[in-house]
Amino acid sequence: MLDVSGLTVHYGKHRALDAVALALRPAELVVMLGANGAGKSTLLRALGGMLKPAPGARATLDGHDLLALPPHRLVEAGVALVPEGRGLFPDLSVQDNLRLGALPPRARAGERRNFERLLSLFPRLAERLKQAVGTMSGGEQQMVALGRALMSDPRVLLLDEPTLGLSPLMAQELFAAVRQVKTLGVGILLAEQNAHASLAIADRGYVLATGRIVGAGTAQDLREDRAVQRAYLGGD
Repeated sequence: MLDVSGLTVHYGKHRALDAVALALRPAELVVMLGANGAGKSTLLRALGGMLKPAPGARATLDGHDLLALPPHRLVEAGVALVPEGRGLFPDLSVQDNLRLGALPPRARAGERRNFERLLSLFPRLAERLKQAVGTMSGGEQQMVALGRALMSDPRVLLLDEPTLGLSPLMAQELFAAVRQVKTLGVGILLAEQNAHASLAIADRGYVLATGRIVGAGTAQDLREDRAVQRAYLGGD
């Protein structure tokens, strides 16, 4: 289990996260809802080792301290971040970008299995393994980014706005794949502005506002919450 408590992050004097606490179990999909600037990306970047939290923060995976680890050691511990913007190598082929995900020692024994598994999740990538990633559509690049993360054989997958800028059809296809990833036993923490679609596939959710968690519950509870409806689901 991923267990987070007291997670505070500052940008200079600005407090972007304020004592955030959350939990994520294996094979569970948890969505973080919130407006732009609420702290969703900051949360994922802190858990992914890209930002240093303030003293007193705690984040453990099955009891092992994550915050003391550099990003490459986090990947070896089983944490994979798919950042907003994807972070791909556009001049490399699809296959080469995917293979980079298997560099951590934990992933090498299962590289072939994971490669075949992700191609079953994203059949169109199987047809474009030799294509340069920079020539692909945004949705296809997002598939590569997610596939590269899966090649690291993660236990926890951190997804930051994966459908940003995608067509509704491509977003639907990507969410269907994310739902399948959960069945592999991977815990998924998803930061997403598309509240309708993300709550449709999530087990639970948290609501972030100005760096604080102001709501939490099952996906069904959040869908039925009037405040959540008004803020994120277009309710009256």
